[in-house]
Amino acid sequence: MASASALQRRIVSKDGHNNVRIDNVEGMVKLYLHDLWTTVVDMKWRYKLTLFASTFVLTWFIFGVIFYVIGIANGDMASGLSDNHTSCVQNAHTLTGAFLFSLESQTTIGYGFRYISEECPLAIFSLVAQLVITGLAEIFVTGAFLAKLARPKKRAETIKFSQVAVVCTHRGKRCLMVRVANMRKSLLIQCQLTGKLLHANVTEEGEKTQVHQSSVDFYMDSSGECPFLILPLTFYHTLDSNSPLSRLSAASLLTVDFELLVTLNATMESTAATCQSRTSYVPREILWGYEFKPVLFSTGTGRYVADFTFFDEVQACSEPRNTDKLAHKESHKENHKEGHKEGHKESHKESHKKGH
Repeated sequence: MASASALQRRIVSKDGHNNVRIDNVEGMVKLYLHDLWTTVVDMKWRYKLTLFASTFVLTWFIFGVIFYVIGIANGDMASGLSDNHTSCVQNAHTLTGAFLFSLESQTTIGYGFRYISEECPLAIFSLVAQLVITGLAEIFVTGAFLAKLARPKKRAETIKFSQVAVVCTHRGKRCLMVRVANMRKSLLIQCQLTGKLLHANVTEEGEKTQVHQSSVDFYMDSSGECPFLILPLTFYHTLDSNSPLSRLSAASLLTVDFELLVTLNATMESTAATCQSRTSYVPREILWGYEFKPVLFSTGTGRYVADFTFFDEVQACSEPRNTDKLAHKESHKENHKEGHKEGHKESHKESHKKGH
């Protein structure tokens, strides 16, 4: 039997986050800097706020030093200046004064006590360069803030998956069921639920694949796409001969090692942006012979109420043994078909020999 630790290994966590650690990548910092925009947008908020504050403070200080050096070169910092001497930056005779002038200029405070004289072109050029550079920096940092706030990732967090998946009969077929709900009143349109079965595999050539992916199709009623997600819905996957989970049984759930990654792709009605929400199920989170309890109830006022108290609640199937019986029937049918094909081939060969 597989150990508990092996069954708990996940590539995707229950809340949909990537659970794979990337190590020993040469030039990782360089790669991140090449895609600076994505790096900044993906930053955690504490790092983003630090970057925001340090960007402005650093530019204030750097250009304050530049103005201070210009003043030294112009002789503005010397004592006993004559009345005919014109300073590049008026009333900025120290590094602190130059820093304050840089801050006041960049933030357009403009107290009027410190200002640039028209007889110092280098200081004028430095001021123009500061305003252009800091303007671009403000656009970049502000855009990164807005991009992080407006990411569909936050909308995806209001999509709820059931904590467990269940296996029961549905319309005479053995099905794996997953429940999904939209926690907001704004609709999600063009919803499509897809699945990937992640498991170890050995090819016909003997090549071992530690993580092999097989497609698991989910449908609702007869369609694989839901026009809009307004009610808690149950999606189904038929465990027939075409399913990668066709050999799944109540007993095998105790020994097999796989991960079922479930992904919901949808379009937000309010912004028309696409969002994706994910979760995963390991064998211990798949309950055989159970079904979800109803969560939708009608009221006397003609409205429906979705009670999420029962969202993750399950109950035994009305005929819980049907799943095992159905599995036996399906395997018997498959064996009968195979035997019929083999018998037909043998009889055809015998008749062909007799004809010769």
